[in-house]
Amino acid sequence: MGMIHYLAWQRIKGAKVTAISTRDPKKLAGDWRSIKGNFGPPGEQMDLSGISTYSELGDLLNDPSIDLVDVCLPPYRHAEVTIAALKAGRHVLCEKPITLDSRSASKMMRAAEGAGRQLLVAHVLPFLGEYAAAHKLVTSGKYGKLLGGHFKRMISEPKWIADFFDPARAGGPMIDLHIHDAHFIRLLCGMPKAVFTTGRMRGAVAEQFTTQFLFDDPRLAVTASSGVIAQPGRSFTHSFEINLEKATLVYDFAVVGDEPRLNIPLTVFTNDGKSTQPALPASGPLAAFEDELAEAARSIRTGRISSLLSGEMARDALLICEKQTSSLAAGRQVKI
Repeated sequence: MGMIHYLAWQRIKGAKVTAISTRDPKKLAGDWRSIKGNFGPPGEQMDLSGISTYSELGDLLNDPSIDLVDVCLPPYRHAEVTIAALKAGRHVLCEKPITLDSRSASKMMRAAEGAGRQLLVAHVLPFLGEYAAAHKLVTSGKYGKLLGGHFKRMISEPKWIADFFDPARAGGPMIDLHIHDAHFIRLLCGMPKAVFTTGRMRGAVAEQFTTQFLFDDPRLAVTASSGVIAQPGRSFTHSFEINLEKATLVYDFAVVGDEPRLNIPLTVFTNDGKSTQPALPASGPLAAFEDELAEAARSIRTGRISSLLSGEMARDALLICEKQTSSLAAGRQVKI
């Protein structure tokens, strides 16, 4: 993710990468060929001339050229590094999840408030084309009031990630995966008052689950399913069906046998029996990240914290996930 952000920052007007910090000497020398991931190109040899490189975080935080620190570290490092950067007088963009527990997230937010700096959290989902379009359609009121929806996000078990199910390091499917949809539900619907989750636990973390989100308006029917499956033939899928008074929005995408499969492009079904597919801007593999980082730069430049990237919204999403896990473990509805 650090490389993806690095590549995306190159395309953001008014922003420039001035320094990089990593404890990996090869990466400091620009050898990023070992980097692999779900987004963007594989790693390559990078030309880091003109960019300061630091093996110690403290040295980077003392660099006067830096306005914003972009934290792309494992989740268990997020709180520690973010708080240090904020106390050093830097704005912070932290990769999702904000951290692994909501108490630490609140400490991060207090550190930002105390330093008079912005804490932004890089939840990229609202910037993906179909999700961005759905968010715009829902919030515009074009098709009337939001009635509810169902959101799905599943992966095949990532056995190459040794600590994926460790609650103290990655958080498992709830915190690493489902938090995308928890954040999106929070954006669209507000904060639920309670959750009821069924499914399976693996040790202290949720493995596969479905949640009913309960709101002050009892007619708002929102559910989500997420987790891991044992079968590697479908490595990833995400989808949504969002119900409005005058339309239903549907989208379904999967990766099957390493090939992307658009099962249902974003489609709007309206009360008159018609269906349309909204035009989405042409985009490359980094487009959502470019839009996300451009929004972060705009937030810092204007001094108005982006609602899509706010630390408060990210903390709320994490709290929702915690309550979902508590509900699953206890087998009952849990208040938020």
